[in-house]
Amino acid sequence: MDLLRYQGIERQKEPAVPSVIVIGAGISGLAAARALSDASIKVILLESRQRLGGRIHTDYTFGCPVDMGASWLHGVCNENPLAPLICSLGLKLYRTSGDNSVLYDHDLESYTLFDMDGSKVPQEMVVAVGDVFKRILKETEKVRDEHAKDMSVHQAISIVLDRHPELRQEGLAYEVMQWYICRMEAWFAADADMISLKCWDQAIHDKKVIFNFAHKEHVLLGGHGLMVQGYEPIIKELAKDIDVRLNHRVTKISQEYNKVVVDIENGTSLIADAAIVTVPLGVLKANLIQFEPKLPEWKVAAISEIGVGSENKIALLFDQVFWPNVELLGIVAPTSYSCGYFLNLHKATGHPVLVYMAAGRFANDLEKYSDEYAANFVMLQLKKMFPNASDPVQYLVSHWGTDRDSLGCYSYDPVGMAGDSYQKLKAPCGNLFFAGEAVSEEHSGSVHGAYSSGVTAARNCESHLLQRLGNFKKLRLIFRDGDALLEPMFPLQISRI
Repeated sequence: MDLLRYQGIERQKEPAVPSVIVIGAGISGLAAARALSDASIKVILLESRQRLGGRIHTDYTFGCPVDMGASWLHGVCNENPLAPLICSLGLKLYRTSGDNSVLYDHDLESYTLFDMDGSKVPQEMVVAVGDVFKRILKETEKVRDEHAKDMSVHQAISIVLDRHPELRQEGLAYEVMQWYICRMEAWFAADADMISLKCWDQAIHDKKVIFNFAHKEHVLLGGHGLMVQGYEPIIKELAKDIDVRLNHRVTKISQEYNKVVVDIENGTSLIADAAIVTVPLGVLKANLIQFEPKLPEWKVAAISEIGVGSENKIALLFDQVFWPNVELLGIVAPTSYSCGYFLNLHKATGHPVLVYMAAGRFANDLEKYSDEYAANFVMLQLKKMFPNASDPVQYLVSHWGTDRDSLGCYSYDPVGMAGDSYQKLKAPCGNLFFAGEAVSEEHSGSVHGAYSSGVTAARNCESHLLQRLGNFKKLRLIFRDGDALLEPMFPLQISRI
């Protein structure tokens, strides 16, 4: 095979500077490309979409920023690897919960729940059922410790309720309990009967309950905060001066002659010394990229074992605010599948926007219908809650599950998943490296986890290239140890109105 036919290689001599192709321009790919570029390594960033950001997508159709993908910073503290960037850009955060919330990214400081008929649920009932839900989740630890074989969180909850019938709820309280389960499922983007009990844990930090995965080693404290101006400013900052090539869908990655050859859907090819793959796990699962030689069995097994959940948003813009000044509006129902949740962006950003969020099977089912149907479905619920509700001026609907560039929202731990799946997914294959939220062992499913994984992959790739090419003296390295974890010069700007 004549390697000289590929772009990026000279006939006369080997390039003095190592080259890397980064595949996928989500935040992990951007972080990897940024780190490599700062280390004086030639990098090309390929993205199949017509835009940057991947599963981060700040939409400006409403005349204001609305994140249709990731929108929270999980772990609002200076230890968060994204804190330096957020501070340097002067971005504001709206904290929606502390560390001890049973609702994960929300607490019960500012909310109103309704039943299916539109009647308000007494707040004292919501608080009381929330306390019971915490007790039930705490009891699932005992179930996990008693059973060698893995089971779903749903099954564990059933066992707890059989043992402790006094924890069972009836009537409206039962529907409130289903709403709490719905919110738990939204955190994982998967239904409770799909989530692994073995990989689920309740870690106690400073007497604050933080629900977390058992395989995680470090939990960032500080609660959860909405990015008031959206995540787009961070995406733009990371992409500065990077050779980004949009509309470049990768179809094949070949490892040949200590090089990586990347074939593009348009028929062109690129060659480099190494590559970093940051495409979503859903894309890897669907085998949309061919690998030559084929990925080793242990890597394929890891891709298969880790789950990909689904969460979608229906954003509604109104000409006036007709809802109460609370952070969230919820609908309780006889099943978690039928429960609902609205995020009130007006409370956090001042814009008259409500965002309905659906997760798990319900999110997948919504994608079977038109955007108009989805918006009408949401409005039916709103008009039960607020009979005088006006129709939206505009609406937006996400389709992360069927979007061929994502095929899912973020990763979760399914029943029966091996304990080392994340490590295997992260492990390189020769000069091929992997990054993305699903690769982050400590913070999978989060933006800062995806970002950190990109930086880590870049460092590992850099070390590999320097060892193989022997360019220690030739390269002028400015990639500083701990660069992504530098202390912010100013504290995070956090508000809660």
